[in-house]
Amino acid sequence: MKYQQLDNLESGWKWHYLNKKFLSGENVSRWIDTSEIQQAKDELQAISAEPVKIAEWIDKHIADEHLKKLGQSIRAKRKRYFDSEQRHTKKKSIDIEYEVWEKLSTFSKEIGGTLSETIEFLLSEVETDSKPAG
Repeated sequence: MKYQQLDNLESGWKWHYLNKKFLSGENVSRWIDTSEIQQAKDELQAISAEPVKIAEWIDKHIADEHLKKLGQSIRAKRKRYFDSEQRHTKKKSIDIEYEVWEKLSTFSKEIGGTLSETIEFLLSEVETDSKPAG
């Protein structure tokens, strides 16, 4: 399924991705010299709300190996963004202990279902067991 590209929205995502990398101390620019890196960083900071300039900055400054990672990150973000519009495709998360996940995973394989199906199955079993007879 192809997800629509929204340039203004995605340029913001790209800016946040690049800025986060710089803030964590990673050099995503193609420059090696410290002053050139700092100049690229400053230029990026100044264009946070300008989609066209962000695209130009990427063309001018980003290192080739980071361009691929940026593309992968944006595709994943785009998918999550569009999937979150509908309840059945929105990603949900639960916090469980590893041992519990391992037991659920093993049981899921035994019954040939997903983790969600296994949890539903177990919950329905509990519901039928807890109903009073008669």
